[in-house]
Amino acid sequence: MKMKQFLWVIGFVLSVCLSGCVESKDATTESANAKEVNFVTADSIQIIADLYESNKTAPTILLFHQGGSNARAEYGTIIPRLMEKGYNIIAVDQRRGGQRYGSYNRTIARMPESNFSYCDAYADLESTLDYLIKSGFSGSKILWGSSYSAALAIKLANDRPEAVDAVLAFSPASGGPMEGCQPNEYFETLQVPLLLLRPAREMEIASVQAQFDLARENNHQVYVAENGVHGSSMLVAKRVKADVAENWQIVESFISGVLDAREK
Repeated sequence: MKMKQFLWVIGFVLSVCLSGCVESKDATTESANAKEVNFVTADSIQIIADLYESNKTAPTILLFHQGGSNARAEYGTIIPRLMEKGYNIIAVDQRRGGQRYGSYNRTIARMPESNFSYCDAYADLESTLDYLIKSGFSGSKILWGSSYSAALAIKLANDRPEAVDAVLAFSPASGGPMEGCQPNEYFETLQVPLLLLRPAREMEIASVQAQFDLARENNHQVYVAENGVHGSSMLVAKRVKADVAENWQIVESFISGVLDAREK
């Protein structure tokens, strides 16, 4: 009987992992400095986000997560470092996400259905930008996207150059799932500073290398992280399992450079 119980436990653990193990203790799920806010998109979806307000005249960084993820989990260890710089932060749960890295996606949890494409989530990013503008945040606004949301952030920066000062795109997705909102097509017309980041292992993919080449041809900044993983997680040492100091240095240098240039 004991052996059967043991095998049942092992089988249960394996089934949970096969359905999607998460790093439940990797996320800072709540913060006393965060205010949960909500706003409605142009297509009537209620979006849930965490707002970390320093000063409405200070720069604001708009954080968007990757597929299968959520704001609190993906950015739980990233937000505190950005807050130390005095930035306002808004971390958004988009309509495409889940429980990756722990926590859960609050926007999806409150929806009756979530049968949306990645491109549909573009409205979530644009409504976040509009929410900040309507709420009186007058400082620079920097878009920060991860995987599919990186592609959408590039599109938003291209569409709204009067309202966006820069964009950081971590592993921007392309290909079939992004049909209708491919990031590469905006490289030529994008007017604001772009930093495109990828882990070294992704550069072995022909389409990724082509994306980098196209970005360079259009004078955008690119960076290959020797120690890195997909998306914004290249800034989290626990996920990379290596030192990420250089990755952070590149990111922080890009942001400070954009802000210094704006002040001149």
